Amino acid sequence: MPIFAETKALTFDLFGTILDLGGSLTPFIRDGLNARDVTEISADDFWEQWRYRQRIEQYQDTIMMLGHSGYLETVRRALHYTLRRNGIEASPQTVEEFMKGWQYLSPFPEVLPALQILEERYSLVVLSNGDPVFLDYLVKERVKWDFDDVISVTSFGAFKPHPAVYRGAAGELGIDVNTCLMVSANSFDIMGARGMWV
Repeated sequence: MPIFAETKALTFDLFGTILDLGGSLTPFIRDGLNARDVTEISADDFWEQWRYRQRIEQYQDTIMMLGHSGYLETVRRALHYTLRRNGIEASPQTVEEFMKGWQYLSPFPEVLPALQILEERYSLVVLSNGDPVFLDYLVKERVKWDFDDVISVTSFGAFKPHPAVYRGAAGELGIDVNTCLMVSANSFDIMGARGMWV
């Protein structure tokens, strides 16, 4: 029997899988660096450092059992770290300029055609570390796709890849966890989801 024969729902990561973070944010980062005459680091390298640190912020919250402090809060904390690491003052104005790009995230070009094909067979669900209000905005205004459900991990009090997230999502959808498939460009997402297979 094919491994996907029992699959009823595809749960999609949003940040980095559906939405092109690097492609969307590096123009804003480049503008911010140019405005401050920063030449020691490129926009691409700055983004790589920022994203790496943001994941650490999320892992710390989970490992220390602090709960879900908020997706954009971890982004902001990581930005403060990355600015200071590169000798840039993390003033409120600078932080807001760099954070502005998160309101203009766009999907990868191949996403919508793929969703059109997949919706014929599966329920399509967003399962994201993002905050509910932010997710609703991104799905409606930036992705512009009518998913069957949008689930924020805030309901479960932890960031992915905590197992409570995957079990909780299946529970909200009213299906067995083994009939959900996680679709993600992030290896930690897949690792967490695979741990739920029994």
